Amino acid sequence: MTTPRLATFTVNGLTRYGAVCDNGVVDLSARHANDYPTLREVIAAGALTRIVDEAAGLAPDFARDAMVYHPPIPQPEKIICVGVNYPDRTAEYKDGSEAPKFPSMFMRTARSFVGHGAPLVRPRTSKLLDYEGELTLVIGKPGRHIAEADALDHVAAITLCNEGTIRDWVRHAKFNVTQGKNFDHTGSLGPWLVPFTGEAQIADIRLTTRVNGDTRQDDRTSRMIFGFRYLIHYISTFTTLVPGDLIVTGTPAGAGARSDPPVYLAPGDIIEVEADGIGTLRNGVIDEAAA
Repeated sequence: MTTPRLATFTVNGLTRYGAVCDNGVVDLSARHANDYPTLREVIAAGALTRIVDEAAGLAPDFARDAMVYHPPIPQPEKIICVGVNYPDRTAEYKDGSEAPKFPSMFMRTARSFVGHGAPLVRPRTSKLLDYEGELTLVIGKPGRHIAEADALDHVAAITLCNEGTIRDWVRHAKFNVTQGKNFDHTGSLGPWLVPFTGEAQIADIRLTTRVNGDTRQDDRTSRMIFGFRYLIHYISTFTTLVPGDLIVTGTPAGAGARSDPPVYLAPGDIIEVEADGIGTLRNGVIDEAAA
């Protein structure tokens, strides 16, 4: 197993976590569930590296095609999302505004996400389901008022997000985006966690989003307006970050709503979010009536 990959999944009706390798998955929950019921407790205990090392010497317990993926961290305390964090994304708004002084942010619920391979659900109330491919940080060490110099010490792992959005419910009221960002099962997380190894791992990742094989988003994390260190510092100013918290760091230009004319997701579409060194998060789309 060249790149450690830790997933939460269901096999034979039981939810487990384990290490995904090319020829199967090692069931680590069968070995550690008494101490660490989920990957969130593994991360909180600082045991991620240890169980990854252990898995490297074990044979797979299940075939990969037997797995049903879930978001890697079950029920995180916080899912904090960053808006408009790539320079071309700011330009897409065509409102003449300058680059922001501070990051825009909003929260999402765990229920608004599905895992790799599960369909996104276009709700009955709207057909304007859009995609947003994003790199996501998983917090491993708690902290408040974290200095930028120390910020990456608080990262345990990285994963991917399709931060699906119901566009006509964004700013449904005057100021907020909460409604359009939190419809059940409209986004996805995964497919797995990749343990964080240092700043070089995330400094210049190529991040792409494809819809039915057509590349819609393509940028690099080195171009983010607000970098990873600053985001952790800024967020920890107003809230205590705890193990398992997710920071969804922003999407590049190219979301469907900004196309001319806009192009939204429809049942049968396949969305793939891919990042160097992490993998590909893939999901289809169904309508809520068929869910």
